[in-house]
Amino acid sequence: MRFFLLLIAVLSLSFSPLGFTQDLTTYKLGSGDTIKISIYGEPDLDIETVLTNNGTINYPFIGNLQITGLTIAELEAIIIKGLKPNYLLNPEVNIHIKTYRHFYIYGEVKQPGGYEFQPGLTLRKAIALAGGLTPRASKSKMFLISEHDDIDDEALLEIDDSIQPGDIINIKQSFF
Repeated sequence: MRFFLLLIAVLSLSFSPLGFTQDLTTYKLGSGDTIKISIYGEPDLDIETVLTNNGTINYPFIGNLQITGLTIAELEAIIIKGLKPNYLLNPEVNIHIKTYRHFYIYGEVKQPGGYEFQPGLTLRKAIALAGGLTPRASKSKMFLISEHDDIDDEALLEIDDSIQPGDIINIKQSFF
C-alpha cells in the first residue's frame, strides 16, 4: 500500500493534466533567479542572493562560485565539497529558488512585458498573465525565442507548449 501511495505521489508531480512535464530537477540557474542556501545547524552560512549578470556568488569559506547553468543538485554538491571536511564534517545543504527569472511576452497582448516564471508555465498561462490577447492577435502566429538557443530563430508555438525562464514570446498580428 505504501509503495502504491508513493507511486501516485510521484506520478502526480511528474505529469500535468495537459500531458507535458516540467522537471525542476533539470532547471538551470540563471541571471535574475533568487536563491536561498541553508546549511542545517549553521545559520551563519545561510545566504539569500540574486544571481547577477556575471552568474557568480561569494559563499563563506569557499569564495566565488560560478553558478549560472548549474542545477540545484549540482550547486549543492559543489557547496558540500567546498565545506567538507575542512569546515564541516557532514554538511546538510538545502537550496531552493525563492523567485525565478523573468520570461518576456510582446506583440498583440494587452500588457506586454517581463513576468516572473512559474513552474508549469505554458503559452496559454503566459498570455493570461499578460492580460490576454488583443482583438488583432493571430491565434496561429505565436513565436518563441529561447534563452537556451544559440541562434535567435523564432519557433512556432502551440497554445499548450511549455515556456521557460528567459524565453521571449512574440504574438503577431492577424491580417484577417
